[in-house]
Amino acid sequence: MNDLASYDVLIIGGGPAGSTCGTLLRKYNPSLRVLILERETFPRDHVGESLLPPLSQLLNEMGCWEKVEAAGFPIKLGATYKWGKSKELWDFEFYPAERFVDEPRPAKYAGQRLWTAFQVDRSVYDTILLDHSASLGCEVRQNARVSKVHAEGDLVMAVEMDDGEMITGRHYVDASGHSGILRRSLGVETNTATSLQNIAIWNYWENADWAVEIGVGGTRVQVMSVGYGWLWFIPLGPTRTSVGLVIPVEYYKESGKRPAELYSEALASQENIAALMVNAVSEGNLQTTKDWSFISTRHIGENWSLVGESAGFADPILAAGLTMAQVGAKEAAIAIQEILKGELDEDWIKQEFEERQMARISSHIRFADYWYTANAQFTDLKEFTAVIASENGLDLSPDKAWAWLAQGGFIDSSGALGPAGFPIDHVRNLGEFLADIEPSSAVKSSNVFRMNLEGAVLRDRVQFGMGRIEKTPCYSRGGRHLPVTGIFKYVIDLLAVSSELPEIVEEMKRHIAEKQDPNFVNNTIGVVPHALEAMISDGWVDASFDPSLPTKKLPERVGNVLHWNTDNR
Repeated sequence: MNDLASYDVLIIGGGPAGSTCGTLLRKYNPSLRVLILERETFPRDHVGESLLPPLSQLLNEMGCWEKVEAAGFPIKLGATYKWGKSKELWDFEFYPAERFVDEPRPAKYAGQRLWTAFQVDRSVYDTILLDHSASLGCEVRQNARVSKVHAEGDLVMAVEMDDGEMITGRHYVDASGHSGILRRSLGVETNTATSLQNIAIWNYWENADWAVEIGVGGTRVQVMSVGYGWLWFIPLGPTRTSVGLVIPVEYYKESGKRPAELYSEALASQENIAALMVNAVSEGNLQTTKDWSFISTRHIGENWSLVGESAGFADPILAAGLTMAQVGAKEAAIAIQEILKGELDEDWIKQEFEERQMARISSHIRFADYWYTANAQFTDLKEFTAVIASENGLDLSPDKAWAWLAQGGFIDSSGALGPAGFPIDHVRNLGEFLADIEPSSAVKSSNVFRMNLEGAVLRDRVQFGMGRIEKTPCYSRGGRHLPVTGIFKYVIDLLAVSSELPEIVEEMKRHIAEKQDPNFVNNTIGVVPHALEAMISDGWVDASFDPSLPTKKLPERVGNVLHWNTDNR
């Protein structure tokens, strides 16, 4: 196969997943011959315009954060919701608006911008990323349609283009989105992991007002429940805004109405959105798509891998689609490089890649389900949300809701804290608006913490670093994983010294005095309560209360500021 290969890596699809994969392949191994085949001609519009902060870090790694920043996209600090049990508006913020400082743009990826994201016009954003991959040496062909995939069993032999050209590669990447060209050709099945089957109806508008302007170019997207679905309102630039409606496909069928009618009714009925669109002018290109969650049963094979929406899709309510697609594409690029080098065990790499992909998508599907079942304003969809809740054993009582989310793991496959990558403190704050999610905190109500490693196996897991796979020691048990690195190793070491909270607090204070490092205080000491909470929820730590011990409390980090209780000073 190597002698026949025209390219080392052939990528089907030039959207953000495909261009990210190509960029990182060439960045970390410029000798690789990489071909990206894109069936359309850019620029072209696409939904999925709202990013999450982890993607800013990845854009910086790719070397194109400055290019994206220079495009002048609105800075996303979070979202404003009309959702859940409250009819009032509430904010979910990555970075507090009151602390956001005016600064000239384009700005550097530093300071407050480490915690923000973008809202992007995909016709511009996707072009920037694809052109960037070409600038690093990827061969990019636009208006290049794959008509057939030639395979022998699980081994892809070549792709055939519309004009009959045959192209071969050592490894093939399916980044073709919902089309799933390679996935479908190989017969890889998908699971619809939820009853959450929606359609999206959207259009683009000129001259709509922003709901809020924060500093220079900062804002929040708007997510507004309309009782039978929800509206998104995403400013993409100074004058252009994406406005869409998401409704269950069954509601659409039963309504007997055309998409344009449902869309117009929703915009007129939601007073917050309607007020922003008084002066808005439609671009006149209403579009629709199916928008329901699914996950592929396989993500990597003999000489192929799936990234982006060919691998799976989670409902857009969490705005995680692009972030998941590009993070998965990064991991695919690094996995492919290591497989081609042949220095590490290929089966181990593939197993780890697939497990991380499936866990990432599944956790977002689970969290999206929670958001729908917790929306008391879905008056026309009570039966719909009741089915989802019943399927997942979710009764939305505080303890049960928290326990159900924890079934997806509070330590994800990359070592991040919180379900679906959302910080634990952010998730707890949802209780005020959704369905009283916060149970009594095991960390706050306990003062004895003991490691529980019974039945766990210590093994190496994949850590996708800067261009290479690193081996990370990790305890594994029952599908849960505890990395023995970073904050988790720090907590493990703390509990090895003592299981009693007063001594744990004194040990932390001793470390602070020794290091004299503000970053250590904020980024390690300040995260200990969250790490401990996750370790308890995932069964790695047993927590209890001993009334004979003196009162001590762990410090709490609020935003990026560490607060000590007075008895700990």
